Amino acid sequence: MSEHVAIQDTPEGVRLIRLDRPEKKNALTGAMYDALRLALEGADVSDAVGAIVFAGMPGAFSAGNDIADFVAGSRKPFTEAPALQFIRQLARTTTPMVAAVDGIAVGIGTTLTLHCDLVYASPAARFRMPFVELGLVPEAASSYLLPRRIGLPKATEFLLLSQPFDADEALRLGLVNAIAPSDLLLDHALAQAARIAALPRGAVAATRRLIRGDQADVEAALEAEAVAFEERLRAPEAQEAFARFLGRAKS
Repeated sequence: MSEHVAIQDTPEGVRLIRLDRPEKKNALTGAMYDALRLALEGADVSDAVGAIVFAGMPGAFSAGNDIADFVAGSRKPFTEAPALQFIRQLARTTTPMVAAVDGIAVGIGTTLTLHCDLVYASPAARFRMPFVELGLVPEAASSYLLPRRIGLPKATEFLLLSQPFDADEALRLGLVNAIAPSDLLLDHALAQAARIAALPRGAVAATRRLIRGDQADVEAALEAEAVAFEERLRAPEAQEAFARFLGRAKS
């Protein structure tokens, strides 16, 4: 497990997965993706875990990929990337998932929530998906899930123009269930997850499948994105965007 991902199982049957890299605003490395994937895999085979809560640290859910780490790992095929392995597991995880979003949620910090059954945000939550700005394409089946959730015009605005949106807009669009004060957010998410964990597991699983619809369509979209992502990742415009980003980070 990564030193930057803290896993805690509560007596109520909830697995709390907390990103803990505050100095980098919880930017995700390959090791962190591996830890997240293993935590989800473990929850699915554990009789003791009935729900999962994703959380960050106060003021930062996740800044998305650690670009320096991502560039270093991009020399290998994207199909082997820890990020893609985590995303695949995220899409097929059967344990109900809840997100508690405080502060920035960039890239995967936003697309991760599209796979969660319940999402709660603080007034400080700020969502953004700047894939195109980096010369890339959306991931985590967001190009499929987002238009179906909020409609094509808004999804295009968020994915093509990388338009940021706050907690109020997310609530209005139905991307979060409720807004809670930062100091109460995690407790609220844990309480809702505990309610799910206390319900009959078989009924929860069956209801979740009915709500979500055809899982094959989600996974097909995810894999189509992965092919396009690999192609864009090798293109000069992505390499130039990464270089500009890393240059700004060093200055």
